[in-house]
Amino acid sequence: MTDLDHFLMVYRFGLAEIKTKIEILAEELTHRGTGNPIEHVRPRLKTPASISAKAQRIGCPFTYADLRQRIRDIAGIRVVCGFVSDVYTVAAMLTRQPDVELVLTKDYIEKPKPNGYRSLHLLVEIPVFMSDRVVSVPVEVQLRTVAMDFWASLEHKIYYKHSHQVPARLRDELTAAAEDAARLDQRMERLHREIHGVGSPARSSSGHPSAS
Repeated sequence: MTDLDHFLMVYRFGLAEIKTKIEILAEELTHRGTGNPIEHVRPRLKTPASISAKAQRIGCPFTYADLRQRIRDIAGIRVVCGFVSDVYTVAAMLTRQPDVELVLTKDYIEKPKPNGYRSLHLLVEIPVFMSDRVVSVPVEVQLRTVAMDFWASLEHKIYYKHSHQVPARLRDELTAAAEDAARLDQRMERLHREIHGVGSPARSSSGHPSAS
């Protein structure tokens, strides 16, 4: 194996650990009869080309030590849920686990990006037990609803097609579409509560999912 293979290997293992934890939560909730809040899960490991491009963009020296320290989303996993409350429920269940350390939370649901993007981003670290050492691996976990994922996927395709030179009128329409998706999320959440009597999960005073 090359040095690069060894470098990426621990990220792949960390990603597998987080994916397994999420799948266990989903299966457990299904068997408990409380309903599975997770629609689907998509793990992602940055390619060497993508890592190199980001390193150049942020001015990161291309050494393994610097890459490990400054690029924290080499391993990522996207968790798509049915409802906004499910996003915070899954986040709280995951970060309550003793071997999952929550490093950083970016709540773009509570405070969307200027273009309308909504998602809950968690940077967590998880131990990976190798034959001769334990490595703490950072994994970015993105949690969003089906509506948020639909908007983000199409927004990415539109920007890719236009090489990021999207006219202002279309950018405004994309932002308006994100607001429409957010209203749809609110409406479906309300209908879900009325039919099933499901409440919202507890949150901390900052609006982030409670880990207690």
